[in-house]
Amino acid sequence: MIFDVFNGDADGILSLLQLRKANPQDSKLITGVKRDISLLKKVSLDQASHVNVLDISMEKNVLALTELLEKEIPVFYADHHRSGDIPASSLLQAHIDPHPNTCTALIIDNILSGEYHLWAIAAAFGDNLNSRAFQLAKERGLSEVQAKLLQELGVLINYNGYGASVADLHYDPAELFRLLMTYDSPFDVIDDDSSPFNVLKSAYSDDITRARSEKPQHNSDILMVTELPNSAWARRVSGVFGNMLANESPNKAHAVLTKNLDGDTYTVSLRAPLNNKQGAGDICASFATGGGRAAAAGINALPINLLSEFIDTVEGGYR
Repeated sequence: MIFDVFNGDADGILSLLQLRKANPQDSKLITGVKRDISLLKKVSLDQASHVNVLDISMEKNVLALTELLEKEIPVFYADHHRSGDIPASSLLQAHIDPHPNTCTALIIDNILSGEYHLWAIAAAFGDNLNSRAFQLAKERGLSEVQAKLLQELGVLINYNGYGASVADLHYDPAELFRLLMTYDSPFDVIDDDSSPFNVLKSAYSDDITRARSEKPQHNSDILMVTELPNSAWARRVSGVFGNMLANESPNKAHAVLTKNLDGDTYTVSLRAPLNNKQGAGDICASFATGGGRAAAAGINALPINLLSEFIDTVEGGYR
């Protein structure tokens, strides 16, 4: 059995979409909310004949990856997060590029020689690689209006991936992938009044309006910290709201906090300054349950009593 393991955000979904449009195959889908990245351990060692892994950190999944390789199961792995030491195996086809101006969908786009380039551009927008995505759209000959539609689609797919569990989301990421696969082009999704695009567009507008009403609890020349309440809408909007703030104030870092159900910890979304896209992954990885990439990272459970330490760490990292 083929297993497709992918992040539940725009980058993971649209990476797999490109692969499956290029090579349609029945497969077992393993995904989840965006922060659920320890996915490879869910692959059945007894059932797997081949595994494709997209947009989840190899560093966070290396033990499960090693087990697959030891069982002589071939693995295709594409990602743009911190990889750690990549296992040496002829069964592992690794395409890892942690550059802050790329994403997994663009890695797949390169492998497929741009066969599904519009989907890759939408994914880049979803990962907040706006400058790169607008440049790619221009090179493709798209109008500004078309580029902004792809941006909106990417942001909405990404928005759907945030939550404490799939119950917080509007679509299970596996189901969203299946729905998007039925469209030939991202513009077909946008043009269909009954598509996920239009469902998510309305929900996103409501959630962003609520987030906008929250005042920052820390705001300096280096870092803005905004806490959102412990509610499904806040968990859904945390990542895309952080991206929005980063675009509005590109010279400072932005952290969006949502209190977890335990009442003792925060989920943290950290965005490096857009004009200095480095360090976020290392900062978050210095805290338990933290990690990510240079431009955008997070912490799944930051103890409330460590918030001041987190703020000091971020301030020091970008001072």
